[in-house]
Amino acid sequence: MFSLMSLPSAVLSGRAHDGGVADVDPAGRPRRRRFSAEYKAAIVAEYDAAPDGLKGSVLRREGLYSSHVTEWRKARDAGALDGLETQVRRPRRHPAEVELAKLRARHARVEAELVRTRAALDLMGKASALLELLAESADTDPPSTR
Repeated sequence: MFSLMSLPSAVLSGRAHDGGVADVDPAGRPRRRRFSAEYKAAIVAEYDAAPDGLKGSVLRREGLYSSHVTEWRKARDAGALDGLETQVRRPRRHPAEVELAKLRARHARVEAELVRTRAALDLMGKASALLELLAESADTDPPSTR
């Protein structure tokens, strides 16, 4: 048996970059690795076919975790290759769009608060007018002679 430690790291990571994984600029910003559906299916098949003592070597050679294989196996069982495809994320919104959305939400909250404040002031005005009427009627009523 050979030792994986004796192989150069370029050889160990070479297979993961042979079309199964998108190449990225190592000097650039780190990016999440993406795996094609074919690569995922091949790794799951190879991992399942490996004897119990060599499953870890498949993962080490590819730079993967057992959770990758578990997740890919569940996706495969749920919907064949469709479940193994990489999900495409929505592109990030421009910072100006994010700021505009925040300002619109804030404006809506302030407008709602203004409506509540105006309603409360209107109610307070009516209550004040009612109290004035009651005070005036209390002043003009003759005292009872009981």
